[in-house]
Amino acid sequence: MSSGHEIDEPEIIDDVTVAKGQAGAFVDARRLHSEDYVAETLHQTTGSLGVASRPKVVNFTERAKERKRANVRVVALRVLIAVVSVAVVAGLAWLLLFSSVFRLETSEIGVSGANEWVSAQTIHAIADKQAGKSLFLVSAHEVTEQLKSIPGVSEAKVSKQFPKSMSVEVKAQRPAAMLKRGDTLTAVDSQARVLNSVKNANVDGIPVIEVKDIDASLKNRSVKEALTILGALPESMRKSITKVTAETQDSVTTTLNDGDRVIIWGDSSQLKLKLAEVEEIDKNITAGTAGFAGKHQIDVSSSQKPIIK
Repeated sequence: MSSGHEIDEPEIIDDVTVAKGQAGAFVDARRLHSEDYVAETLHQTTGSLGVASRPKVVNFTERAKERKRANVRVVALRVLIAVVSVAVVAGLAWLLLFSSVFRLETSEIGVSGANEWVSAQTIHAIADKQAGKSLFLVSAHEVTEQLKSIPGVSEAKVSKQFPKSMSVEVKAQRPAAMLKRGDTLTAVDSQARVLNSVKNANVDGIPVIEVKDIDASLKNRSVKEALTILGALPESMRKSITKVTAETQDSVTTTLNDGDRVIIWGDSSQLKLKLAEVEEIDKNITAGTAGFAGKHQIDVSSSQKPIIK
């Protein structure tokens, strides 16, 4: 213009036309950068095939159903594991406790140590009660305790031998007598050695000596003499003894059949001779031989001069 003022050329900065040094700068709207929000939205919602799709919407009902199905699967899996575990345990229990693999048969029970006092039949009668059971259920302790309750059994050992056999070993001897104190019976041999102690045992055929103290009586001279005599008597006579007394070491006396015969032995000296005299005199009494009929007491404390009453 003629007024002398020159208009500066506009400077473009970042696509925006700005009039330099002028207040109220001029902007060329044609050159402004525009944002196409519609195109941007379409781009973000385009699927894999280039087709526009709606944004994913969470369906809480379906989600709950999925969760429920997952929980059902977990519960079913746990139940299956439990059932399989129970089946395995049951199968193992059957194998160990009820199958024939570990079943003890009477033919598989071995016995040793039997003698004329404790026979093999007696031992088998006790051990065979365990037959038919799994070896895992067989009570070795029960068999041992029953064997030890037999007077004269000083040792009993029961061994299980897998898969299905058992051995029983017994150490026993005939007791000379049973020392009785209260309800306790102690089996002792002819040398006053303790074999075993039992309660409420069958003592048929075993002489019984009643004492006040077991330990003290084992040291008592009169009891020792009685044991020596009783240990030497024949079984036929021992079975008939109903009472034994020994007030002194030389006054051992046995009563047979509740008083049918009373034999005064004295001490254990010349015992074989005394036994022979008693047997001969007893035969004469039983036969009713003259001079013997009606007699019931035989005193052989002096073996050279037996007395009959």
